[in-house]
Amino acid sequence: MKICVAQIRPQKGAIETNLQRHIELIRVAISHEVDIIIFPELSLSSYEPTLAQDLAKEADDVQLSIFQDLSDTHQITIGIGVPTRTQNGICISMIIFHPYQARQVYSKKYLHEDELPFFVNGQNDSVVIKAFPHMALAICYELSIPEHAQNAHRHHAQVYIASVAKTAEGVQKASKQLSHIASQYNMTVLMSNCVGYCDDFESAGQSAVWNQEGCLLGQLDAVSEGILVIDTETQAVFSSILV
Repeated sequence: MKICVAQIRPQKGAIETNLQRHIELIRVAISHEVDIIIFPELSLSSYEPTLAQDLAKEADDVQLSIFQDLSDTHQITIGIGVPTRTQNGICISMIIFHPYQARQVYSKKYLHEDELPFFVNGQNDSVVIKAFPHMALAICYELSIPEHAQNAHRHHAQVYIASVAKTAEGVQKASKQLSHIASQYNMTVLMSNCVGYCDDFESAGQSAVWNQEGCLLGQLDAVSEGILVIDTETQAVFSSILV
């Protein structure tokens, strides 16, 4: 199968503009017959904690139906980063669109202390992707919590996908952690990062994929929007950059 991570330059709070850019990247993935595409942390709104209260969406928001339509029509699973509104507060979430299935919501359980004034901890039954139970999700800070990867391993995950919003320094640190997770648990590991300014920092892209030995197989640059794809059968990795 083909697993894809997207690298996008979201505009601050511009949901409609960002939505259209998501669609462009999804259509590129579809052209390469990708089975699943995962976007960076809070990709639809940009990573903007101070705006999350105003930008948060319900999981069943009709504005997001286009992603379900694309999923159904092209038999592709799509994971979009979205602040979601829950009974307990605002979560950092990924809404996952599976072909002809109900939307799945994965919400970040482990929050960085800087996020606590704006978000609440997610409550998930599992870290795995419903349509692909051998794949596990992590959102940014979660990849630095050993219990998270351990949980994925306990659920028999063979693929670990981290959706992040990180600076150049953060990418360097995350890359070491993800390489270690790959080799420790014999998992293929991918990272989806955004590019451009968000909140009070600049995201540094460099979305990447590591094999089960922890060796880097491919990586995007620090400024471009595009996709990075791995064929799990052949271990071939390729990219496609938007211009």
